[in-house]
Amino acid sequence: MNDSSFSLPPECAIRPASAQDIKSIRMLVWNAKLDPTQLRWQQFWVIECNGDLVACGQLRNFASAQELGSLVVAKDWRDRGLGSYLAKHLIAQATEPLYLECLGKRLASFYTRFGFVEVPVQELPQSVKLKFGLSQLGKTLFRIPITVMQYQANFIQ
Repeated sequence: MNDSSFSLPPECAIRPASAQDIKSIRMLVWNAKLDPTQLRWQQFWVIECNGDLVACGQLRNFASAQELGSLVVAKDWRDRGLGSYLAKHLIAQATEPLYLECLGKRLASFYTRFGFVEVPVQELPQSVKLKFGLSQLGKTLFRIPITVMQYQANFIQ
């Protein structure tokens, strides 16, 4: 994978989130219909373009694991590579085995490009298994297409 294919537009910059960003982060996550709980600005990175916060993503810390979560790009800024850039950046920041859960085949395909592979819930560390437990219940009861994935650098396509 060529990192140069994931560059930010010149009017954009990536930075760690600050306390002042939490309102914008909540709005992005809420508008994307993602889990609005556990949004701690200290765990987020944001992309700002022309002075507006247009993308965010976080690395949640668990015992011996991390979760890439709440990756959102504002509707008007999609299809410009911001999500790919942010995903690569968050992967590079990870210091523990990295997991995520996503809804639908399209998102699973997106994350596969960066080296994530589907893993059975039984193989997750206990700390992450507890967090993903509720969505797995929804998957079972309501047939919600949730995929649990782990980052494995040697699987990058």
